[in-house]
Amino acid sequence: MSDDRRLAVLRAIVEDYVSSHEPVGSKTLVERHALGVSPATIRNDMAVLEDEGYITQPHTSAGRIPTDKGYRLFVDRLANVKPMSAAEKRAIETFLHGADDLDDVVDRTVRLLAQITRQAAVVQYPSLSRATVRHVELVGVGGRSALLVLITDSGRVEQRVLDIRSATDADDLAVALATLRTRINAAVGGKRLREAREGLTDLVQQTPQPDMAVAAEVAAALGDCLSASLEERVVIAGTANLVKGADLSTSLGNVLEALEEHVVLLRLVQELAEEEDGDRGGLTVRIGAENLHLGLDGTSVVTSGYGSQAVVARLGVLGPTRMDYPTTMAAVRAVSRYVSRILAQ
Repeated sequence: MSDDRRLAVLRAIVEDYVSSHEPVGSKTLVERHALGVSPATIRNDMAVLEDEGYITQPHTSAGRIPTDKGYRLFVDRLANVKPMSAAEKRAIETFLHGADDLDDVVDRTVRLLAQITRQAAVVQYPSLSRATVRHVELVGVGGRSALLVLITDSGRVEQRVLDIRSATDADDLAVALATLRTRINAAVGGKRLREAREGLTDLVQQTPQPDMAVAAEVAAALGDCLSASLEERVVIAGTANLVKGADLSTSLGNVLEALEEHVVLLRLVQELAEEEDGDRGGLTVRIGAENLHLGLDGTSVVTSGYGSQAVVARLGVLGPTRMDYPTTMAAVRAVSRYVSRILAQ
């Protein structure tokens, strides 16, 4: 459909239906929107839109509502994602400010998204399998004990307290750990975790005596951290928002059941990552039947990637197809940017 006027009529129908929850008639369009044409012309445009599958009439003598195809055209033809107000941005920044660690960041993020969009929010947890090594800290903590800390670019922190059996003197151990820390960071810093793990054997072999035994123990522990297969998972909040809305075009029970199946959500966000739209700052939108997963075909999903330097996971919201897409897309994009900024610190 290339007619700009009919697109304006479709846009007006979408906006009115989202705000009123009621089918939209030609009289309402004339009263609320300055479309610059007669009611008869609007009725003709609506008839064409209906014939082409962009709107439908749910009941006889009722107005029209958008179809999935209509919502898709509406989203695709958005000139841009409207920016959030300064007050809204400050609210996001205040809510996320002061998060202590990645767990806190994820928890605050999912609650914030559910609150500002009034939808169900989903945040994919960053996985160590996709991360790179930012820094390795290695310090003696008394006697033969040492603290090993692995920090990744995804914000994940892994810690191990080691009992260095080959150590005989605390002072000598402290010197050995300081030297080894420098060598480890030079060897694995900035590398993907798998690559870093594979390089540990060479690191041990290249360590001069008498520190080789200490290096072997530290490398074994670091290898465990690097190979830790953290379970891929998502965090969900705001499912009560779906119950309050009660206008999903599919069974609410099916939607809630799908949300409980984290495997389904993980598969969904991974698919959305492959569809990421660079023109919209990494936003992706799936509408209605575009969601092929059982139970989600009557919902819309808006997501965006986040990460300090590269995308490490995705966050977004899920709700009815009757969604305020411009506002929701703006909120998801803004939150993903703030989370990315936090992880970069």
